[in-house]
Amino acid sequence: MTAALAPAVLDVAQWQARRRAHEERVDVWLTPHLARRRRGERHPVADFLFTYYSHRPAQLRRWHPGPGVELRDADPAEFGRDYRAGTAGVTLDTDGVRERRAESITWIRSLLTATRGRAPHFGCFGMHEWAMVYRQTREELRHNAWPLRLSAERTAAVVEERGVRCSHFDAFRFFTPPARPLNLLTPTRETQHAHEQPGCLHANMDLYKWAYKLSPLVSSELVADAFDLARDIRTLDMRASPYDLAALGYPPVRVETPDGRAEYAAAQRAFTERAAMLRDRLLAAVPA
Repeated sequence: MTAALAPAVLDVAQWQARRRAHEERVDVWLTPHLARRRRGERHPVADFLFTYYSHRPAQLRRWHPGPGVELRDADPAEFGRDYRAGTAGVTLDTDGVRERRAESITWIRSLLTATRGRAPHFGCFGMHEWAMVYRQTREELRHNAWPLRLSAERTAAVVEERGVRCSHFDAFRFFTPPARPLNLLTPTRETQHAHEQPGCLHANMDLYKWAYKLSPLVSSELVADAFDLARDIRTLDMRASPYDLAALGYPPVRVETPDGRAEYAAAQRAFTERAAMLRDRLLAAVPA
């Protein structure tokens, strides 16, 4: 059970301003995606967070304040079943949410805690994306509307020369069959808690997933912060991939070269610092 602390009370103008600011922030991301979807267009970078993750655009846009906040003169029906009438307005039924979703919360908290407790590793150099196209034909490529920067043979040679050091199961499961034996590890869903480490781009991108899965125990602003980080990580992920996306405005990070690997590792370190702060905020939202 959570501590019985008096909630912070926001008057109508305050909470509506917060909601409006959140909606305006996410609309910058949602509007281009929804326009492309209406036109039947695909974007290999910008659409990923909407197609790979299960959180729908409307859910990302919907504002909720998180626990410990009371919204004056609000209607509980406007915010959903997890909210109840308080002394001055509407507040989140924090204890009820934690009880209903105890197993999921415990699993997520355990993963975040385990990840936070490990030293980050920065030696993968984005080879997971290369392993996803290793020894594929042009027709088999996931983003086959876009060319590879190198020939298929040279792409395969880079994977074989560099090796693959991927600790993230949800990246590893997309490796081509011949690429999987080249990986240093064989991560599984069952070993995810043992392998996840804070330098991994995909583990840090997944903070968005854990944020929305913990909602409404975390605020929409925190979910949006995690989405923002995931967007930036996805950009590096695809700039360092074997695809040539320069025509879309994504100059390559040439991880097949020493300079490119140095550029990638520096960006990876910066993302690790941003992710550490978000991970701490998520853990603080679901205390043990």
